Amino acid sequence: MKLRHILLMITPALLLASGGSEGGPTDILPRTINFAIFAAIMYYLVAEPAKNFYFSRKAGIAEKLDSIQSKLKESNNAKEKAQKKVEEAKANAKSLIETSKKEAQLLSEKIIKETQNELANLDKAFQERTEIERRKMTREVVNNVLDQLFDGGSIALDKEELVTIVMKKVA
Repeated sequence: MKLRHILLMITPALLLASGGSEGGPTDILPRTINFAIFAAIMYYLVAEPAKNFYFSRKAGIAEKLDSIQSKLKESNNAKEKAQKKVEEAKANAKSLIETSKKEAQLLSEKIIKETQNELANLDKAFQERTEIERRKMTREVVNNVLDQLFDGGSIALDKEELVTIVMKKVA
């Protein structure tokens, strides 16, 4: 429906624009020459700035592309350096772990040896103390027995027995 209305409105304009009823000479040649002159003037005025705009735009795009590519290369180089540093860090971490394990093992062995030495020293000191205490008790017992014998006078000792008792006491 709308298409019919549009065609009905356009048809009179087309019929009146044709100008076929006049039949006079046409001015196609002067119009063509005017158009050619107009096109030449436009070319003269617009061609150089258009070329300059095109080439400057082309150069700008190429420059941006070059800068982007250089940034890309720099970022790739930085990425490779970072990856190398990561690999070095991993290797260092592994070596540090191995070194720390060895150090821990050496320290534990050292501590075990020191502990064993300390235990041996403590055992030796204990044995010496017990020996000293045993001797001390023996002397006390001998002194007590001798004191009782001399004070009580119940047993008579001669010189030889006294010398043997003193020798035992000294030994």
